[in-house]
Amino acid sequence: MDLILNKRDPIYLQVMDFLKKEIVAGHLRPGQEIPSRRQLASDLKINPNTVQRAYSEMEAEQLLYTEPNRPSKVTEDPNILKELKNEWVNHAVKDFVSAIRTVDISIDEVTDLIKNEMNNTNAGG
Repeated sequence: MDLILNKRDPIYLQVMDFLKKEIVAGHLRPGQEIPSRRQLASDLKINPNTVQRAYSEMEAEQLLYTEPNRPSKVTEDPNILKELKNEWVNHAVKDFVSAIRTVDISIDEVTDLIKNEMNNTNAGG
């Protein structure tokens, strides 16, 4: 897993954000098994209790589920997945708007820039 930890945010939140991003991006699919707590802790060189906390929080949010004696899996609930994507996009939009608020640009120009960027990205850019 390609997670680079920073020193300012709690590690369990960074793990949660990383896993949420992987879900939103489709790298972790609905129903897919995720690494065990011990395996992820070993891969990231962090305490297993930290991973346990991240997984527990995500289970409380119903993003993950764990059946007895089975690996944890990504939720298959389309409503929860849609809510996660909406939450992720809303956060990105707020950050974007905050960053460009002082720029003298119309909403139409911004919309065109976003469309162009999304088209370039989808075209393999």
